[in-house]
Amino acid sequence: MERSKKMYLKTFGCQMNDADSSKIKNLMSNMNIDTTSDPKDADIILLNTCSIRWKAEHKVYSMLGTFKDIKKARPDIIIGVGGCVAQQEQDEMFRKVPHLDIVFGTHNVHRLPEMISRVQAERCKVEETNFFDRPEPLVYPAPEEDGVRAFVNIIRGCNNYCTYCIVPYVRGREASRSSAEIVDEVKSLAGCGVKEVTLLGQNVNSYGNDLGGDIGFPGLLKKVADVEGITRLRFTTSHPKDLSDGLIEAFGEIENLANHLHLPVQSGSDKVLAAMKRGYTAASYMKNVEKLRKVRPDIAISTDMIVGFPGEEDSDFQKTLALMKEVVYDSAFSFKYSVRPGTAAAKLQDAVPDDLKSERLASLQSLQKKHSIVRNEAEEGTVQMVLVEGVGRKHSSFLTGRTSGNKVVNFAGADEFVGQIVPVKITGSTANALKGEVLHLN
Repeated sequence: MERSKKMYLKTFGCQMNDADSSKIKNLMSNMNIDTTSDPKDADIILLNTCSIRWKAEHKVYSMLGTFKDIKKARPDIIIGVGGCVAQQEQDEMFRKVPHLDIVFGTHNVHRLPEMISRVQAERCKVEETNFFDRPEPLVYPAPEEDGVRAFVNIIRGCNNYCTYCIVPYVRGREASRSSAEIVDEVKSLAGCGVKEVTLLGQNVNSYGNDLGGDIGFPGLLKKVADVEGITRLRFTTSHPKDLSDGLIEAFGEIENLANHLHLPVQSGSDKVLAAMKRGYTAASYMKNVEKLRKVRPDIAISTDMIVGFPGEEDSDFQKTLALMKEVVYDSAFSFKYSVRPGTAAAKLQDAVPDDLKSERLASLQSLQKKHSIVRNEAEEGTVQMVLVEGVGRKHSSFLTGRTSGNKVVNFAGADEFVGQIVPVKITGSTANALKGEVLHLN
């Protein structure tokens, strides 16, 4: 009896890539291909890649290099690369990585079975990186491994062209899915036991702008929130310039909308924001934060920060720190500016020295750690409803889950709680997580 074929899949980057990888798993499952955690045991090796920073791209090529010996020992193994690096590099990847078989772009995930079949039949190299005006044929992603959470793509691409960002070039123009299709997918996931859905897009606030008569994003949120079985609804990412009053009001109107918003600010300097082509000022950003906290006083707000953008002076960086002190973020993803070839910022002069970037990043992260501690300490003594995701990584006797505010909570409890939303009293905290004890369920 012939053994079933196996796939090794490595995902780099954002939640959009996580969702695409879930689609890949479903497509491979339909081909009777199982997954393996060991590339040496695989018949198909796939990397779903990210190119938003040089470091992420470098990791991809480094990992591909480690597969050279596997390919030499087993010439029939198929090695493929998808995602943003594949879209950016296209067939140039075959020159850089001669042992590569497949390159598939961000719009071509649904074509993967045909591409694999062609390589198997013809032993040729295959590249498909075409953009499509409308979302590709529907492929439902698999739920997360814990079975209670799932990502749902609602809009693909980005029209903003921030000067530092490669995304519009590798994901294409904005294209929204119909609300009916999205709701049907969420209903299907709820039927499989999913309780928490995260709606995904490079800019979810732009949802529906290209559909004419269909609903906008606040209306979509209300439709999805009404799906039976969905007890918690999240979304990411929101562009501050498109954060409407209607979306802010949704936080006061939709009970199962999670108590968290990721709102990337990038900088607190108006000069830098203008150079980034972000379309808002520090003052307009703060105005939206104030509106949000009027509707949801305890809302958790996270953000993205870039330090060392070309032309950023110390006075600009100090304005970023000042904005952070005004907002007091619950958490922040912060990075040194990384030049992305093909973007407008790649042509800018007045680069910030790398050692100064590192110094500023350390200062920013130190301040954020203090703020995270303050925000998490404020949760102590409260009772939070926690969606239990599984057993803790460090201690098998502990469970782990997330609050509505997207904060990790670790607590002792029985395995039967996995997949449930349970009341947990917060008894302690660190900068990165909360500790608690589950209250008895009536």
